[in-house]
Amino acid sequence: MTRDSPLGLLVLHAVRITGFADTPVVAHRYGLDAAETKETLLDAQARGWVEHTAFAGAGGWSLTEAGRAENERRLAAELARVGGAEEVRDVYREFLPLNALLLQACTDWQLRPAAGDRLAVNDHSDPAWDAGVLSELAGIDRALTPLADRLEGVLTRFRGYDERFTAALARAQGGEGDWVDRTDVDSCHRVWFELHEDLIATLGLDRHAEP
Repeated sequence: MTRDSPLGLLVLHAVRITGFADTPVVAHRYGLDAAETKETLLDAQARGWVEHTAFAGAGGWSLTEAGRAENERRLAAELARVGGAEEVRDVYREFLPLNALLLQACTDWQLRPAAGDRLAVNDHSDPAWDAGVLSELAGIDRALTPLADRLEGVLTRFRGYDERFTAALARAQGGEGDWVDRTDVDSCHRVWFELHEDLIATLGLDRHAEP
């Protein structure tokens, strides 16, 4: 049976996985009420868990170190409550090889080695090269679906990663190349980064200590 997460956890976690976002984006991440989200963020700010800053004309929320610790404490307690730790760890182990493939695919989308320059920028003038990258992403997309189903079976908040990845890939396959790796749209890379962050936060792991 799928279990829902409390509002306070979802708001903090939305800030965690988006990294830096304004209130509407934080609310949208889990389909939360905007007014309730703002109130929860202000309460978290008063407790020293989040901070609001402006950068390049845009304002947004980010977690403090105390907020990161509180987020991980709540995630661990939630995972223990639903008894889902073993399942999420198993999914994470299957995720890691796919993560390596995703990173390589994004590198190949950005770079196309040429004679004398292995770091030559991919100018997307070689349809066969780009088609190969999109084929790799399609394979990752197929592999993600069963993993996403298993995660959703543990907690409702994991829902949607596979659908978002598929939607981004469809746009890239339709000629909108930015949907492979841009960070300011819900691209394949952005969706994958959020899922990765979600898994390591939920399991209390260090991204930099991964194999």
